[in-house]
Amino acid sequence: MMCDANAMGATMEAAPFAFSCAPPFLTARFSAPRRTLGWSMLHPGFSIVRDIVWVEVRDRDLPPEVDACAFLRAKLASIGLPQALAFMTARDIRRHHFRQSRVEDVEAACLTTVGLSNGERVGARKPFRALVGTINTLIHVSRPLTDGAFVEAISIAAQARTAAIVETWRPPAGPAITGTGTDCIVVAAPCGGEPMACAGLHTAVGEAIGGAVYAATREGVEAWALDMARARGASTV
Repeated sequence: MMCDANAMGATMEAAPFAFSCAPPFLTARFSAPRRTLGWSMLHPGFSIVRDIVWVEVRDRDLPPEVDACAFLRAKLASIGLPQALAFMTARDIRRHHFRQSRVEDVEAACLTTVGLSNGERVGARKPFRALVGTINTLIHVSRPLTDGAFVEAISIAAQARTAAIVETWRPPAGPAITGTGTDCIVVAAPCGGEPMACAGLHTAVGEAIGGAVYAATREGVEAWALDMARARGASTV
């Protein structure tokens, strides 16, 4: 989804969080703090946050001598969100994708950016330095989750992401990829209330998560492939 004012306004009315795109930042804000689980650089594991920020970067921003965590903290401080949970991506963040899914009494929402130039196949690490490119995914669930359900939710999101990639895109050479070497997934849920104990494939919350993540990721993969095809065409002119 491009960063169009009318489209953004229509999307934000329906979303469980407000989000705005002002390159190099894509920011999502919850109305109240949420509990999260993921492996983001500054908030790994369980955390409680209100703001999620995607930061668009280039190779020149992060040479080997630069401390990536310090770089990211400085970027967040520059926009007045020093405590935000953050992703870094080389993908044009105007190409973000948002999808929702409701199953029974549970709603899941997914906001993601998708780049595949750093693609890898699980169990077969590439022997050379991969190019920049990653998938950074935020999933919000409308119901509180136990610790175990959070972990299950991460696994469902990873399955949905991989299914979308495998079913949508194939590298010009070699086997299908299952993700990238720098993917990050974060699941967010309300802090209070009676938590759901399970979030597997047999549950309503698992189905909602899978549907939202699959749809958003598939749209992102298709957009990335189209952009790459256009870039290759332009380079031959």
